[in-house]
Amino acid sequence: MENENISVGLDIGTTKIVAMVGRKNEFDKVEILGIGKSKSLGVHRGVVNNITQTIQSIQQAVEEAKINSGHKVEKVVVGIAGQHIRSLQHSDYITRPNPEEVIDEKDIEALIQQVYKLVMLPGEEIIHVLPQEYKVDGQAEIKEPIGMYGGRLEANFHVVVGQVSSIRNIGRCIKSAALDLSNITLEPLASADAVLSQEEKEAGVALIDIGGGTTDLAIFKDGIIRHTAVIPFGGNVITEDIKEGCSIIEKQAELLKVKFGSAWPGENRDTEIVAIPGLQGRDPKEISLKTLSKIINARVVEIIEQVFLEIKNYGHNEQKKKLIAGIVLTGGGSQLKHLKQLVEYITGMDTRIGYPGEHLAGETPSDQTSPVFATAVGLLMNALETDTKTEEQQAEDTLPASVEEASGEELPPLEKLPKHRKSILERWVDKFKEFLDNA
Repeated sequence: MENENISVGLDIGTTKIVAMVGRKNEFDKVEILGIGKSKSLGVHRGVVNNITQTIQSIQQAVEEAKINSGHKVEKVVVGIAGQHIRSLQHSDYITRPNPEEVIDEKDIEALIQQVYKLVMLPGEEIIHVLPQEYKVDGQAEIKEPIGMYGGRLEANFHVVVGQVSSIRNIGRCIKSAALDLSNITLEPLASADAVLSQEEKEAGVALIDIGGGTTDLAIFKDGIIRHTAVIPFGGNVITEDIKEGCSIIEKQAELLKVKFGSAWPGENRDTEIVAIPGLQGRDPKEISLKTLSKIINARVVEIIEQVFLEIKNYGHNEQKKKLIAGIVLTGGGSQLKHLKQLVEYITGMDTRIGYPGEHLAGETPSDQTSPVFATAVGLLMNALETDTKTEEQQAEDTLPASVEEASGEELPPLEKLPKHRKSILERWVDKFKEFLDNA
């Protein structure tokens, strides 16, 4: 029975792969039972480029999670990021055959399905269709149209698009690692679930998740996701720059960055120097910390400016779209010294570091609430939600199997509404599983 309510989030990153096993405790908080971590080989800028190595890394992380938690790991929810992700705004409408009936699930479902039929560039697939706000017969700014009368139902959508091949490769790796894929979700959305509070999402906030290979951005306003972007730079580019700039090996560059690195070049004096052992009997190398922070600063400024450009593209400068809660930084790259100050200096927006402790059980050890695990915690939360839904769905098998079969006479009870809202993605995952089985 123990195994029933256990779920697993799997974060396939560029630098590390994390498998996080957890369950909900009696206070509806997430309790982490075990974490497995492995060095990620075969992933570059969030995209799988070596299947065999990725499978081995996934198996290693899952095995460790199994040992640490004492639970079997079978089904996982996986996050997807990478430089191939793009998002677009799209508005669409349907004309309802009978305006005398109230708008229900099926109408919204039909509208969303219509967006899924959008023609994308070759090799692209729609991952998420997220309704922003609705219009009924021209009446704008409706958050929840269900139960209203109207002939024309219109909505603005935030559509997230990714490369089919990249998504399939991830699915392939999961399957080959003898795991079941229960859901795929966008990593910036997972991180946002883990570190943002509802108030921040209402007030308007930009979440910047600085990973190893990519920097993910998610913008919320009025509680709704408004913009997502993946920028193909992350902490690894900084390490690469240090390696080149100081002529040292990667391992040393990474250690230098973590131990002595700072995003603010002004604070190191010229006299501060760190010596690095030379290779194979050569003399040690001396590197001034001022040079180090100048190298780091140059690259970090570039990353932040790109993100800030995305925030401006969303329309942060307009009064109505202002992000009152400012910026939340998370991910491994957010632990760089003085990064918060630099971000505030460049953007002029309030900034805080986001820890994924918000939804975790009280006694979670602090090393598990590090920003490094933000995405993994978000994916675990998503997994718990998906699994709860599946259980509810099974318990409800007496109900009509799909929205289409449900006869439209009665309005579905409100608490069941959001369940089908996600069903499109679930159906997509099913379609995708089917494809893998046939492959």
